[in-house]
Amino acid sequence: MFNRQAAVLRGSLCSLLLILAACSGGGGGNRNAQTPEVGFVVVQPTSVPLSVTLAGRTVAYETSEVRPQINGLIRQRLFTEGGYVRAGQPLYQIDSSLYRAAVNQAEANLASARASAEAAVARADRYRPLAEIEAIAEQDYTDAAAQARVARAAVAQNAAALDTARINLRYATVSAPISGRIGRSLFTVGALVSASQQDPLAVIQRLDPIYVDMQQSSADLTELRRQLRAGEVSAGSTTVRLKLEDGSDYAYTGKVEFADVTVDERTGTVTMRATFPNRDGLLLPGMFVKTVFEQAVQPNAFLVPQQGVQRDFDGSAYVYVVGKDNKAARRKVSAERTLGTNWVVTSGLQAGDRIIVQGLANVKQDTAVRPVPADTPERVGAPPAGGNGRQGAAAGRN
Repeated sequence: MFNRQAAVLRGSLCSLLLILAACSGGGGGNRNAQTPEVGFVVVQPTSVPLSVTLAGRTVAYETSEVRPQINGLIRQRLFTEGGYVRAGQPLYQIDSSLYRAAVNQAEANLASARASAEAAVARADRYRPLAEIEAIAEQDYTDAAAQARVARAAVAQNAAALDTARINLRYATVSAPISGRIGRSLFTVGALVSASQQDPLAVIQRLDPIYVDMQQSSADLTELRRQLRAGEVSAGSTTVRLKLEDGSDYAYTGKVEFADVTVDERTGTVTMRATFPNRDGLLLPGMFVKTVFEQAVQPNAFLVPQQGVQRDFDGSAYVYVVGKDNKAARRKVSAERTLGTNWVVTSGLQAGDRIIVQGLANVKQDTAVRPVPADTPERVGAPPAGGNGRQGAAAGRN
């Protein structure tokens, strides 16, 4: 009887020891499981471009209004509407009969003036020696010499009148002042045109290259100038990229030429102008586009993946870094803009900080963490032999 009780007691003690061992082992696993694994990235200061996106509008590189410089009827149109014309190419022919007659009259007047001048000069030349020997009165020679000078002046006047008549005759053919695309003709054959009319005959536009006018807030430009003077940023590139109305990217890059010196009182903006090549003729004047260019470069900034930056209720930004003894430390930062998939952090971080970007759901201030690089692949395998499913699911990263 005593032996049976002793055996039962020994069995109970063994069972208790097994339970305690199991509990002890399970407790150790729970403590290990309570240490969350987090992925981190190491940040280093770098120079970050300060890109701006501005609305713009295309403007012809050169624009010329074709206007008549004489009065008359249009007899012929010599170009194809919408086509390309070259400088000096004839565009319209105005009735030239009156101007050709004026040229003929000016030529006749010039010939008459030259004949009169020759006679006056010859008379003055004959009077000179006679006046010297007092064969004629000195006054007669003076009058003859004066008449010769008047006759030469009349020749010059008639020559100028002939030049004017020839110029007017040349204006009867209206030529292209510049090379470019010409629009529709605003006057037809048979229309009466004059040099004082308000409407042009047609408009020529040079489209390669082409201008893009951009508007930027004067307040933004003032802040940029302040940052440049303070050394917070450095001057960026003048290269401009273009997005078309359908959202596609334009194949060629442009260059900022200048910024206007006045502010538009209605909009509070300053106009900047960029030049783009337009070899394919894709850009037409008046198109609305978007321009993107690096207006400045911000040194000593940090690029932090967007998932690593969080916001408080007041909108302030903060991150968690892996601190001393692998404990999470909350760090307030300044992150006002993004670049691609990253936040640009300008203050609050130091070179070499390990920013937690994965596993943030279980991270709090001073929480012990198990940090691994964010790009470490996760290992998922079958449970080990003799283990349970819960232990297999707890397999970590490499």
